[in-house]
Formats: sequence, structure tokens, C-alpha cells
Amino acid sequence: MNAIEMFRQKFAIYKKVSDESGEQKAWDVLFDGYPERQRKNMGRFLEKHGTLAEAFSEAVPLYKQIGMDMQVVDISNRGKDAVLEIQRTCPCLVNHIHEEFGFAKPCRVICEMDIAATEAAFPGIKGSILARQANGDCVCMFKYERDKN
Repeated sequence: MNAIEMFRQKFAIYKKVSDESGEQKAWDVLFDGYPERQRKNMGRFLEKHGTLAEAFSEAVPLYKQIGMDMQVVDISNRGKDAVLEIQRTCPCLVNHIHEEFGFAKPCRVICEMDIAATEAAFPGIKGSILARQANGDCVCMFKYERDKN
């Protein structure tokens, strides 16, 4: 399944469950198993590299395959191993996937869940969204950090 269809499927499930049982249930249904998948997908990069910047940089080609234009900036500082993940392209916005299902923005279903899954999969890593194209920013920007060992 390509990324666009995967995103479309996520929105379809979220919409259906949310309409039937509420938003929290929709979140729970989509989140089930997500940390394990995140551990499998990103764990190999994190285990191979000593810093978040090195790990995220190796993942750039993977993101490119699903239509994202990603840059990584090492912002390690003050005892933190930290990285900015900058996305110039949001496939959901470009393809209006969220709008097909009546959502004003794609962030809750895609990015917020991704950050929550990362935090659950890798205790000690904290993620946050610093900028959102859906809010009019020129990029989506995520910050991930953890204490240096």
C-alpha cells in the first residue's frame, strides 16, 4: 500500500469510529499497535546511531519515498540529544486527504499520533510539533529530544 492510500485508510477508520463511538475511541483504535510499528520502523536507525540527528538523517530516503521532503537539523544542546525534523511537503495537505473525510486539518490523525507513538515506543524521547503547514506555516517542524547518555 502506498503512503497516500495508507493515510486515506487512517482517516477513513478514524472518521468511522469517531462517528460511531467518539474521538477517544477512534484514537485508541488507530493507536493500537502503532508504538510497536514505530519501534520496528525507527528502532533500527536509533540502535545503529549514537544521536537522534544521525538516526533521523538515515531515515530521510524512507520519508522521501512517501512524498515528504524532509531535512534534519542537529540541535543538541544543554545535555540533550535533540533534532529538528523539518517537512517541506505534507502529502495529506497536498492531496487534500483530510478534507475527503471532513477534517479541517490532518495533524491530529497523522502527526500527533506519530509523536505519541514515538514517545511510547522509545521511553525517554520527547516529541513536539513546533510548526504546522495546516496552520499556515511554511513547513511542518517537529522537535525530538532525549537526555544524553
